Amino acid sequence: MWHGAQTDARSAMRPLAELVADHGLTVVVPDWNSHADDRGRGDLLRSAEFARQHAGSEGLVLVGWSLGGVAAAALTIHAEQFNVPVRHTVCLAGAFMARDPITATQLPAELPAQRSPFTLLHGSADDVVPIEMSRSFAATLTENDWPVELVELAADHGSIGGAQYDRVRDRYFAADDPDVLAVAADVGGRIAAVVGR
Repeated sequence: MWHGAQTDARSAMRPLAELVADHGLTVVVPDWNSHADDRGRGDLLRSAEFARQHAGSEGLVLVGWSLGGVAAAALTIHAEQFNVPVRHTVCLAGAFMARDPITATQLPAELPAQRSPFTLLHGSADDVVPIEMSRSFAATLTENDWPVELVELAADHGSIGGAQYDRVRDRYFAADDPDVLAVAADVGGRIAAVVGR
């Protein structure tokens, strides 16, 4: 489970990670630095390798929020190149308009034949990443015959990841607001459902 474009912000996803773990799933939420010279690539790939070593033969379920969502999508698309078996990818308000941190390029329009399913969750009240980004990426996946489900939720950019935005500090933090936690519980249930839990 990868956070978005902040430095070492895994704690912002703590509520969502705990809700997913409550379904009996093992969750790895690493810190990564999107502001590093490599845009976080090294951190992301090391965390994927760590998770892969502990996932067994079933493969990983990648969950990425915002810039972490585009990173998860890129790793899924290039899974064979990086020798990472991906079972399913869940993107939360994926920032698909950005260059992905894995390849430092835009996501391609033509995808490889080896397909892995995607679930795209996006908040209808997101004022950071327009919902059209997920709609457009869903269309790209469909055009390439990749399985995709797009769900538009009553959420904003933070709540879909179990976080709240602090304007003074310009940073997302783990939510304690009951309304945000209700959104996170819904998202956590959807993530667990793709694993069959």
